[in-house]
Amino acid sequence: MTGRFGRVRRVAAVLLTAVVCQSAPARAVALPASVEQASGVVTWAASADRMGEGTAGEGYRLIVHTSVGGDDPRIRLSNAFGDRSLTVDSVYAGVRSEGAALRPGSNRPLTFGGARTVIVPAGATAWSDPLPGRLRAGSDLVVSLHTPAAAGPATGHWLAMQTSYTGRGDHTAEQSGANWTRTTGSWWYLDAVSVRPSRGATGAVVALGDSITDGWHSTTDLNRRWPDYLARRLHTAHAAVQGVADEGISGNQVLTDGFGQSALHRLDRDVLSLPGVRTVFLFEGVNDLKAHTGVTAQDLIAGYRKIAGRVHAAGKCVVAATIGPFEGRPEWGPAAEAVRREVNRFVRAGGEFDAVADFDRVLRSPRAPARLLARFDGGDHLHPDDGGMRALAGAVGLGSLDCARPPGDRPAHPAPVGSGAISPRR
Repeated sequence: MTGRFGRVRRVAAVLLTAVVCQSAPARAVALPASVEQASGVVTWAASADRMGEGTAGEGYRLIVHTSVGGDDPRIRLSNAFGDRSLTVDSVYAGVRSEGAALRPGSNRPLTFGGARTVIVPAGATAWSDPLPGRLRAGSDLVVSLHTPAAAGPATGHWLAMQTSYTGRGDHTAEQSGANWTRTTGSWWYLDAVSVRPSRGATGAVVALGDSITDGWHSTTDLNRRWPDYLARRLHTAHAAVQGVADEGISGNQVLTDGFGQSALHRLDRDVLSLPGVRTVFLFEGVNDLKAHTGVTAQDLIAGYRKIAGRVHAAGKCVVAATIGPFEGRPEWGPAAEAVRREVNRFVRAGGEFDAVADFDRVLRSPRAPARLLARFDGGDHLHPDDGGMRALAGAVGLGSLDCARPPGDRPAHPAPVGSGAISPRR
């Protein structure tokens, strides 16, 4: 979000682009169809953003945590914010042992259209070929990549809440972590992983949100963001929807670009392009209020409606969450609170969504409804701690995420409202 994020948002220089690409325009690079197309179900994802300048000869050993298990994992590399083509000349994937080290025998090379090197045009993404084998749910997948001549803006996700590793030179094939001597709190160039689940009908949900969804104030390296808790609940319940993609960006707004592109601008790339998505879970809006740009309830409601309309047009369902309380923050004021309450009334009864999750009711203090419940307060009167994250995930009715609709179909009548839990439209 804003404030503290503005002070801590520092990006280490990293990756990109071979000399051959610097002399050739990005539009001249043609990717094989298999590299451009997604398949399976997304098991992990992180929203892309601009990360600063790349560094030549840097390697990245990135740790990501899977939600749904399956065979033949694929990864997606992103050059969404690059201004020139990105060359990645070595990519390996395996399962973590501890730190930067991998389990013996698990680290294997990935190919792209049959080649070990891939050139990703500026603004584009590229899927790897399937890697034969099974990837379990709840695994720490390690993706190691190297670019020989990085330059220009890098693409990644800065607030990972997960320690990953960097090193000079190409050590991607190594099982040991000995040459991965530095740490990073960001994910670089990697924005999605998919698998082929054993049950063909298995689907995924994408959490489209801001820093609360991004996991700020949850415990680093323990996967305690609310989408992580939701993924564990879905797996335990053997639900039809088991893939969970966390597409939160700290500071993100529905209407305006700033900390990342707005939810409206990034919806296609970060959400609708992911494979196997059945439902989109929308939990945004507080940063639009905190920005003090004069955003009205009708402005936010119009933004919600645009998102819901585009998701429904793609044949997917939308669950919307109410905006949580934030009195006690410097940005809070009576006018912002009035807008928050009006927007929440619309979400609860507006009839635009396939289900409603009343996260406001979960998080607010019964004695002071504009304030975050003290026992869930991560310390800044806005972001829940681990217990609050667990409570949000626990308020989601798992069956309501198993939603299917024909493209362009709209909800027929308003969603009922429950006592803090998710309320499906029937």
